[in-house]
Amino acid sequence: MRGEIESALEYLCTASPMNLKMDERGIKAVEEMIKSLLSSEKIFLYGVGRSGLVAKAFAIRLVQIGLNPFFVGESNTPMVESDSVVIILSNTGQTMSAVQTANITRRIGAKVFAITSDTHSKLASAASEVIIIADKIPDDEPRRTYAPLGTIFEEASTLLLDAITTILMKKLGETEQTMRKRHAIWV
Repeated sequence: MRGEIESALEYLCTASPMNLKMDERGIKAVEEMIKSLLSSEKIFLYGVGRSGLVAKAFAIRLVQIGLNPFFVGESNTPMVESDSVVIILSNTGQTMSAVQTANITRRIGAKVFAITSDTHSKLASAASEVIIIADKIPDDEPRRTYAPLGTIFEEASTLLLDAITTILMKKLGETEQTMRKRHAIWV
């Protein structure tokens, strides 16, 4: 078992084909997302399954740096308005509820950012801005063994959103110490 664990970790940490390099369009979309996050009073995040968990983890970081995020579908989520920012994560970009969320919120006038691996997906078409990551993942045995299904997309999304968090921290004058004051404490 030890060898299996070491092999999986080695693949995920060093041999994984995770590609976080973005083209100019992707960089511009990330820059626009950061500007929008800083200027919007309401931020909405959405994803299904593990992509949803990544979105929720980012929502927690946004709270910790003093912003006001909501996860679409939760009982305390207010209405999306025309000045809202919506960030939707979907590996395939074909998840119906993600596409519907993008279509509805964009019709309202919200700025919709899609994070996906498929440039030609329905979600990419429905979004205002598209950030493509983890788009050249091989369908080979090592990937299927050590990073099944959307694992690489989910990890790439987490790293991207963590990088965005550090930029937002800097722009907002936040530090780990100030964030800790908003960190959940379970008693």
